[in-house]
Amino acid sequence: MIGRSPRWAVYIMAVVGFIWIIPIIGIVVMSIRPMSETMLGWWRLDEVSFTLSAWKRVWGEYELGNAFWSTARLAGISTVLTMLMTPAAAYAFHFLKFRFRRLLLIIIINAFVLPQQVVIIPLFRLWRDLGMIDNIAAVVIPYVGMSFAWSIFLVKNFLEDFPKELIEASRIDGCGPISTFRHVVLPNALSPIFAVGILQFLWTWNALLLPMLYLRNDLPLPVVLASVSGSYDPNWDLKAVAAIITTSVPLVIFMIFQRQFAAGSQVNSGGKE
Repeated sequence: MIGRSPRWAVYIMAVVGFIWIIPIIGIVVMSIRPMSETMLGWWRLDEVSFTLSAWKRVWGEYELGNAFWSTARLAGISTVLTMLMTPAAAYAFHFLKFRFRRLLLIIIINAFVLPQQVVIIPLFRLWRDLGMIDNIAAVVIPYVGMSFAWSIFLVKNFLEDFPKELIEASRIDGCGPISTFRHVVLPNALSPIFAVGILQFLWTWNALLLPMLYLRNDLPLPVVLASVSGSYDPNWDLKAVAAIITTSVPLVIFMIFQRQFAAGSQVNSGGKE
């Protein structure tokens, strides 16, 4: 029988949780109060009034509709491609035998230590020579390629505990590598695949550097809303609105798929009951 948590632990977690949400409360308050009331601190209650002028200004001055669609397209394509290619690559590295398998895996895993800033200039020159500047592929390809390091590592760790008896049974039944992957491994590896998809979506939705460098039109939300800052006016109310708009969709996606995300750490085998 699992014992109850001590009361002091609950109090500590409550305090930590409250401290964690204080900045979120501040952002929401700044987005619905005039700048004249929050200049010296959003927590001040000398004068309290509410307005949606910041929201109206952001929606009126910035093309958020096109930016939202561009962000959804970039994040969606990158996430789907990663979820399709990662389990196949992890399966090949774990179960199949081919030349230079270990060397290729080491090269891919070592991409963990490669900063994103190192590749932006060589990529820019490559895309410029190929005429791919302001092409969605110039952003999607690095999104998918840079995610292979951690995504293959995550799914391959899951396959470490995958019952090899199922693989051997499928081979006895006449299944080839592709059939074994489709009918045995893939249906039982949905938890790590969903985890990879959520992490990839969160990263690509909030990414700023690559779209800012390689795209000229159809800019995503992070790039458009980064221009909210004025040259002389801090525009804290507009920044608060931009932060809420940018983070709302990833928050909803995580809340919807959090069960699949958490299940990745609870599955110990690939067998079905």
